Amino acid sequence: MKLKNITTIIVAGLALAGATVAHAANPLLPKIFTADPAAFVEDGVAYLYVGRDEATPKDKDYVMKEWRLYSSCDMKNWTDRGVPLKPSAFKWAIGKVDAWASDIVKRDGKYYFYSTVDHATIPGRAIGVAVADKPEGPFVDARGSALVSNDMTRESPIAWDDIDPGVFVDDDGQAYLYWGNTVLKYARLKKNMTEFDGPIVTVGMDRFTEAPYLHKRNGIYYLSYSREFPEETAYVTGPSPTGPWTYRGVIMSKNKVVKTIHHAFIEFNGKSYIVYHNDKLPGGGEYRRSVAVEEFTYNADGTIPYIKQTADGPQANPSPACSK
Repeated sequence: MKLKNITTIIVAGLALAGATVAHAANPLLPKIFTADPAAFVEDGVAYLYVGRDEATPKDKDYVMKEWRLYSSCDMKNWTDRGVPLKPSAFKWAIGKVDAWASDIVKRDGKYYFYSTVDHATIPGRAIGVAVADKPEGPFVDARGSALVSNDMTRESPIAWDDIDPGVFVDDDGQAYLYWGNTVLKYARLKKNMTEFDGPIVTVGMDRFTEAPYLHKRNGIYYLSYSREFPEETAYVTGPSPTGPWTYRGVIMSKNKVVKTIHHAFIEFNGKSYIVYHNDKLPGGGEYRRSVAVEEFTYNADGTIPYIKQTADGPQANPSPACSK
């Protein structure tokens, strides 16, 4: 059967099931404003978690009341899986309009969602961790308290220096959490994924702004992040999850309107992708962002090429999950 016919059957079947399907050209989700993508792949399905931007054109700050989940078996057609989590799940947080950047990982059959919220009693941003038995949730607070709060780190006087968690589990089972604004920080996680196993470590990173993300490929550790402000995406490489790091350069340029650019990497059905946000959705702006995705190929030496933002997005890459 031809690929076009397969895709048509998939879309029709999802529509009959009552799911909302977004057809990806970029921006990926054309009906709502979204930002800060987190992603992972399991059993031939890509899962994409985004914060929803609900600010009006007149608002002067972020209005983010929920995280939303989308899934795809071909990186082209995306199914709306609803709202797996809201900030109100963290009772120790203010929990109204602060569904900031997040990341997710699976361990021992459970899904751990690390997210940025505003602490109710300790001034400043904090990081919580929620857990679920399946990707679509429901997620519940795994600790009943913040994993990181602003009083735990003193390197910067700002109230938002503990944001943008990025979680990574190495091949030996050791897990790490990376986060920060203006100062990069990381800590080892215990196997339960809800406690630190050692001190918080700061890393000197030239012109680091936020959004650290660690992934591994062919024995190389890639630590990518948002650099400068307005932000561009840059990365370093190293021989371990803690470095030492070698700067490799900028891989995605600054957006024209939106000052931020938050990203994640995934491998899907033999191809490499970066998800990120920009300002390309009509009516977009600083607090009305839009998630996009690009396919890319690593250079022969393992370095990441410069990745251009496109309006078309990737070609369909149907995994075996598409036939189920």
